Amino acid sequence: MTRRTVFALALALCAAAAPALAQEFKAGDIAIDKAWSRATPKGADAGAGYLTIHNNGATPERLVGGSADFGAVEIHQMKTENGVMTMRELKDGLNIPAHSAIRLAPGGYHIMFTHLTRPLEKGAKVTATLSFEHSGSIAVDFPVEAVGASAPMKGDDMGGMKGMKM
Repeated sequence: MTRRTVFALALALCAAAAPALAQEFKAGDIAIDKAWSRATPKGADAGAGYLTIHNNGATPERLVGGSADFGAVEIHQMKTENGVMTMRELKDGLNIPAHSAIRLAPGGYHIMFTHLTRPLEKGAKVTATLSFEHSGSIAVDFPVEAVGASAPMKGDDMGGMKGMKM
């Protein structure tokens, strides 16, 4: 096999993997990407989901709730004030201004999965349906990363081909 053939094959494999790495979910003017979750320790009753919500429309939108077959879905906010970290449920939902994006990430806004009926296991994928005030519902897949992960695994290792000489 020539270097050119190996390079073309590697490029084709990366292109085929790209949709899985950059999965996007849409409804109306709302697009969701970069969804992920953390594995839960044995016996845990709650877990968290993270993602980015893009409002591509000219009017504000609101994430108002959701559902999942593995537990309840709530919208939460963590913040630190005067050295004390607090977490609270956003019972009125989360506003997403027009033509903007809101990132739900560890230490800030996030989806809280409560009353889990099964653990969130590393390497699995769980699906939750998020509900928006105007755009309706969007089913979102959350790939589950390791317990304590601070971000999803990077998709930049080209499926194990990083560092391969061409």
